[in-house]
Amino acid sequence: MVAMTRTLVAFHAHPDDEALLTSGTMAKAAAAGHRVVLVVATDGALGLAAEEFKGEGATDGADGTDGTDGTALADVRLAEARMSAEALGVARVEWLGYADSGHDGPIPPDPPGQVRFCRAPVEEAAERLAAILRTEQADVLLSYDAAGGYGHRDHVRVHEVGARAAEIARLSSNSQLPRVLEATVPRDTIARAVRLAAKVHRFPDEFDPTTFERSFTARAEITHRINVRAHISAKRASMRAHASQASNDGSQSGDRTLAAFLRIPRPLYDVVFGREWFRDPSLPRGGADGIRTDIFEGLP
Repeated sequence: MVAMTRTLVAFHAHPDDEALLTSGTMAKAAAAGHRVVLVVATDGALGLAAEEFKGEGATDGADGTDGTDGTALADVRLAEARMSAEALGVARVEWLGYADSGHDGPIPPDPPGQVRFCRAPVEEAAERLAAILRTEQADVLLSYDAAGGYGHRDHVRVHEVGARAAEIARLSSNSQLPRVLEATVPRDTIARAVRLAAKVHRFPDEFDPTTFERSFTARAEITHRINVRAHISAKRASMRAHASQASNDGSQSGDRTLAAFLRIPRPLYDVVFGREWFRDPSLPRGGADGIRTDIFEGLP
């Protein structure tokens, strides 16, 4: 008998988010013969990066433009997403067309011809994602928890848009699919990973490691725990693909978070990043019926 193949759509806010949260699960699904699609909401143009990644004449983009005379950081970051996808065995990469909203402070003006993701109407963005879900006949959609993990406003919007897009796709197909799994991390696990990374390299002075003790999801609410150690090389390659986000823009005294993670020696890296976690909002909280180890388990 030939095992049924499935389609997994991973929806993320920015290029590089997939590397940190779901790349092992994506690589595992692809290696098993399933179709994997990566969708990023924004271009990541407001991410911090060294000048070499911003092109000649670069600015910080706060005026609502891409801030470059040469290669825009947005182009670099979307290209990095494609390199990451190649390392993971992803079949298709799509950008929803929105601009990065930035993490802190007032949302910058919209760039010419674009809308910051946080300003986009949820229904409009959800329709764009639902169109991909319908075309792909997605079985599972990876999204974020209601807090957006650590509270980034684009991540919160991913949760809102992902949940609504799944509803639209289900209504149009009269199906229970796609299943929505909210990518997350048990709070204690991510806090421990940050503490281990801090032993290897120094974080920027402004970095507050206690933030992660208040972020993501309580362990009791996790419904899926996926072992990805067999695909840890692909996950590490996915992280490495996002070189711009491991670079120092000169405003920091220590490594960026991604760079610090990549400096963790193996096999310690394998221990820290060898599992990925999800919450199915349709299931009882607290793992009442046990932790699942397969994102496709129980699908019709």
